[in-house]
Amino acid sequence: MSNALAQKLKDKLPKSEPKGPAAKQVRLKLVYIDFMSALKMSFLLGLAQFIVVVIGTFLLYLVFVQTGIFTTANSVAGEVLGNNSFDINSIASMGKTVGAAAAVGVVNMIVITVMGAICAVLYNAAAKITGGLSVGFTNQQ
Repeated sequence: MSNALAQKLKDKLPKSEPKGPAAKQVRLKLVYIDFMSALKMSFLLGLAQFIVVVIGTFLLYLVFVQTGIFTTANSVAGEVLGNNSFDINSIASMGKTVGAAAAVGVVNMIVITVMGAICAVLYNAAAKITGGLSVGFTNQQ
């Protein structure tokens, strides 16, 4: 009797069906990269790099000041040079250090932006010759 009851309950349960269509694979070719899209994307990457360099330099400077590395460097330089009037803060003040990091960051941002645009142009030229890059996609979940 328990088998018959179990069978009736099993029949009343909803049938489990797949939640979506079967996985489908598609192969596409990347034959063109838009110049302006590559330029914008590389500019944003360069901007992110600029922000990281400036903030990283600022934080590193603060760590050096808090740990006393600059005072140790002043005493070592004073002993080596023979005079105690050497002050590393006159050479590497907060403003000068962050300003130099900002200058390097701007140059890097320009280089990254130009290189992104050049890479897009070179890829487009190579894709015309070779037919592009073959990429496979699937809609699995």
